[in-house]
Amino acid sequence: MRVIAAVFGEENFLWPYCKEHGTVATLNRVEAQRLWEARDKEGYIQDGMKNKTVRGVLATRTVASTWYGLMTTVSETDGDVWIHKEGDRIWWTTSRADPAYFIRDVVEPVGARRHVVVCHKPCDPWKTVGLKGQPLLWHTLHPKAKDFLTTQSTLRPLSAENAAYALALVAGDSLDPWHKQPEWKQKFDAAKTKQADVTYVVGQAKAAYKLAYEIMPEQRMADTAIRTAQGSNGQKVERTMKNKEVRFPDRNALSTYITGLLEIQEGYCALTGLRLDYSEDGGDPELYCSLDRINSDGHYEEGNLQVVCRFANRWKGAGDDASFRKLIDAVRTSTVAA
Repeated sequence: MRVIAAVFGEENFLWPYCKEHGTVATLNRVEAQRLWEARDKEGYIQDGMKNKTVRGVLATRTVASTWYGLMTTVSETDGDVWIHKEGDRIWWTTSRADPAYFIRDVVEPVGARRHVVVCHKPCDPWKTVGLKGQPLLWHTLHPKAKDFLTTQSTLRPLSAENAAYALALVAGDSLDPWHKQPEWKQKFDAAKTKQADVTYVVGQAKAAYKLAYEIMPEQRMADTAIRTAQGSNGQKVERTMKNKEVRFPDRNALSTYITGLLEIQEGYCALTGLRLDYSEDGGDPELYCSLDRINSDGHYEEGNLQVVCRFANRWKGAGDDASFRKLIDAVRTSTVAA
């Protein structure tokens, strides 16, 4: 059993149908759906990389690959717990074994108004109360739980520990085993001074507020990238560095692009999958956001950037991205086996 945090379409336009008919849902552009049904993953990825995200950023290979998996996850889900936030209410359901069904050539009522194919997978009736009849309300959640019980993209399966917390929340069991942990206590104390708001995103308004009033890693990274490039265009510093150009018109454009990457990555490191730390006041410096060039020989430009943990960027250095990912996977596999 998995626990999946989800939203249903841009501006949640699929949600009313899901709530009324008892489904979980996702969608593909018509052409992308054709490639998905043919199980042409590489073709799907190449097609996806020609398209932009909701933020207006060209999809990277990693993002396009993630899109491919969304339709598979939704169409095949069975016995998984799904969680959705609407206002102050937390909705939840369990997916069923009934086959998925597809509604074809739907025109999105928002955004680019693309022609899409919508996949609906039957689930139990959506509920806003737990198994003991307790109301599930967003404002009553521990601030750390808000980090993982919401998502900016279509869906995100929770880690084993976070999934256990979500199941305990729904069951009405004691949450003390989590709340008493030092990390959770620290988060709770930080929330009292509003320092915790920067580590989760509940919408673009929250993100805009965070970017405007906190010490933003996005702006720090934008400044760092430009300073690095200004000091590397063949000038003598301590040695002649690679020519690394910033191919954005200004710092605001670069900062906006990085913000889009953070939303696409849902606040997780693109290399390790670890939760990024957005706050530099009392956080873990090794988990602070760091801007990485996917191709270390390339420039600071669209399609060649990802946001990673500071330590991961340091470890990767000027190495090859694919090789470093293989090493991370090997470490992860070894840890799980142990």
